[in-house]
Amino acid sequence: MEETVIGIIGMGLMGKMYARRLSAAGWRYETPGSRRISRPNAFSLKEEFFGDEKVVIFEDGYGVSRSSDYIIYSVEAETIDKVVAEYGRATKKHAIVGGQTSCKAPEMAAFERHLPSDVEIISCHSLHGPHVDPKGQPLVLVKHRASQKSFDLVTRILSCFGSERVHLSAQVHDRITADTQAVTHAAFLSMGTAWCANNQFPWEHSRYIGGIENVKCNITLRIYSNKWHVYAGLAILNPSAKQQIRQYAESVTDLFKLMLGGHKAELEKRIKTAGEAVFNSARRREQPLLLSDEVLDQFSLGKVPKERTPNNHLSLLAMVDCWWKLGIIPYDHMICSTPLFRLWLGVTEYLFRKSALLDEVINVAIEDNTFRSDDLEFTFAARGWSECVSFGDFSSYRDRFEKIQSYFAPRFPEATRIGNEMIKVILEKT
Repeated sequence: MEETVIGIIGMGLMGKMYARRLSAAGWRYETPGSRRISRPNAFSLKEEFFGDEKVVIFEDGYGVSRSSDYIIYSVEAETIDKVVAEYGRATKKHAIVGGQTSCKAPEMAAFERHLPSDVEIISCHSLHGPHVDPKGQPLVLVKHRASQKSFDLVTRILSCFGSERVHLSAQVHDRITADTQAVTHAAFLSMGTAWCANNQFPWEHSRYIGGIENVKCNITLRIYSNKWHVYAGLAILNPSAKQQIRQYAESVTDLFKLMLGGHKAELEKRIKTAGEAVFNSARRREQPLLLSDEVLDQFSLGKVPKERTPNNHLSLLAMVDCWWKLGIIPYDHMICSTPLFRLWLGVTEYLFRKSALLDEVINVAIEDNTFRSDDLEFTFAARGWSECVSFGDFSSYRDRFEKIQSYFAPRFPEATRIGNEMIKVILEKT
């Protein structure tokens, strides 16, 4: 059988995960070949992959492009055009090239602009982080410019991940990832910003421990423990994301104004109309909740208090309001959802499908000022992130992100451990 050489250009966390999985899979015995990887800091990679004879380290991407039959660009969406412009012209004749970015519009534009016409284009996107087991997770494959034979080859190569393959066009991929990720990220980024502005570590306050609060704290810290560019590329470069993040900020602002004004009837009508549109189809009512009380209370960064402090859950109410305003039914995209999105959907569903809890939340929103200062900072934060994304400024996005990241950094190891356990449970249920 003809030897196939696989190349990876870009050795961040996802690139390394791909390299290790491909190297360890035993796939080469089906179609023998080496995994060729490039990065300017080649010496440290040679040390890291020392002893793995299936991994060959090059000094730069030229060697990878010249010798590889299937090349994966595992670089940031912000830099994909620059990197492909540099190495694309050296691509081996009739090779297959793909990317691993979360936003396919700039990726496909870069490939079409810089790759030779004889090169085939098949991209992918693993919808999970580098520390999550890819087995059973969605893996999007985009057959952009390729024969069925080449597409079958790429499918066989990536089958070693054990992921659930989803075939989409680049355009549909970007729309769905915006629907499932852009607003989810914006919500948690805003929570972290608000807590930092109030100089709070939420797990040190009993009102942010237990139940839904556990998910908020753990996933906020999980997001801020990652690299900023993981979220910036999707938010800024995805054509659909800006509109959705803007709508989330508007939903937060509108609902907060109704709370401040004491307009209970209007607030209740708007929230329940949104909830009816998103959650209360006959099909959903027949199915069990994604999350239970036992699961929600299981994962805490602090000691769970005997009595729960009622919260108005502005972030959750605004999420459902945003979905309603945009006409998004989140269950339609479960096949392409990330673990974080499934957790976020689980807690919003938990709130909206428990009528007594939803009524309590509405009453608290009008009558209880306990979380008012937190909600004010959260509203500022949601609007601030929306403005940052609308300006399209990666430098500003990075500055905002890394400021909050440094504030929460001491608790990242524990939050990552608990978050991994939480994700494992939710994946078993969905």
